[in-house]
Amino acid sequence: MALDSLPAEHLGTLTATVRRPFNVVENGPTGTRGTATVTATAFEGPRIKAAMPEGVAGGDWWAARADGVVALDVRLNLVTDDGAEIFVTYLGVSVDGVLKVSPRFETGDERYSWLNSVFAVGIGAPAGDGVSYEIYAL
Repeated sequence: MALDSLPAEHLGTLTATVRRPFNVVENGPTGTRGTATVTATAFEGPRIKAAMPEGVAGGDWWAARADGVVALDVRLNLVTDDGAEIFVTYLGVSVDGVLKVSPRFETGDERYSWLNSVFAVGIGAPAGDGVSYEIYAL
């Protein structure tokens, strides 16, 4: 049965700041690859408020493909305002400045264990010194 729409819950807004310039290896066998160091992250929504811990960095190991698409591979650590530790990974693509991602969340904290089974998607764009996404649970 095909659906006309997907039920979605807005989890929140995820923002990340990245350090420039990126480390880049140009024209390799799989395209141009780079590493963007994530220096700050915040994730805030109706059920969560979290940020990257002080002194911790995240990263995006991206690849610019021959077709103009940039493939994203991101890893982040977050700590909620009430002390829960959450690991976030996402793969995605950037096409014409539109970022489409599929975040996964991992935590051992019972208060946020609901995140461990969330299938999420996000859509975003470059913003200031980084990116901003709206994240939804399907």
